[in-house]
Amino acid sequence: MEIVWYGQSCIKLKGKNATVIIDPFDPEMTGLKLPKELSSDMVLVTHNHPDHNFKDGVAGIDGKLPMVFSEAGVYEIAGAVVTGVASFHDDTSGSERGVNTIFQLMIDRLNIVHLGDIGQSKLTEEQIAQIGDVDIVFIPVGSNYTIGAKAAANIISQLEPKITIPIHYKIEGLKFELEGVEGFLKEMGAEGVLPAPKLSITKEKLPEEPQVIVLSKI
Repeated sequence: MEIVWYGQSCIKLKGKNATVIIDPFDPEMTGLKLPKELSSDMVLVTHNHPDHNFKDGVAGIDGKLPMVFSEAGVYEIAGAVVTGVASFHDDTSGSERGVNTIFQLMIDRLNIVHLGDIGQSKLTEEQIAQIGDVDIVFIPVGSNYTIGAKAAANIISQLEPKITIPIHYKIEGLKFELEGVEGFLKEMGAEGVLPAPKLSITKEKLPEEPQVIVLSKI
């Protein structure tokens, strides 16, 4: 499994048989760039905001259009099984910013979770049960439009993933204001972690102790 971060919440998962893009963003709206040739079998959209739903920026593979999923449910393509878990974009049951779909993927025997723009200060027991035992989680940490450092650290304590990858925080070129990743790293006791351009991982290579990994924007 190869994992690449394109900035904001946009992640590419390239497994043995399936390639998945999660939350592609509108470059004009965000100020960030996407690769000119971005392709996948599947596009997952956690919520309908332009910094997360730019599915037109993703081409298919072998002449096929990518399948696009954005709601709670169970989906399967190219050996990847995806469960969409209903959640909220705020801590007031969606009254401020609406709904958000957490995506849980089983791909290459890894349980990978993308929390989208989760706004809840904590997950419910039902959500945790649907998500299951987490190998890798992508969690927003930049506050303002989603959770910040402290709430993110609390959710990590609920999920207890083997690898935590922060997303949706202030980086160079982003047009709107978010907090940086530093506060979250401090909450997690992971100051000094150096960004890596990508993560190559298998089930067998998962760390024995929980680890925070920061990815560089590609």
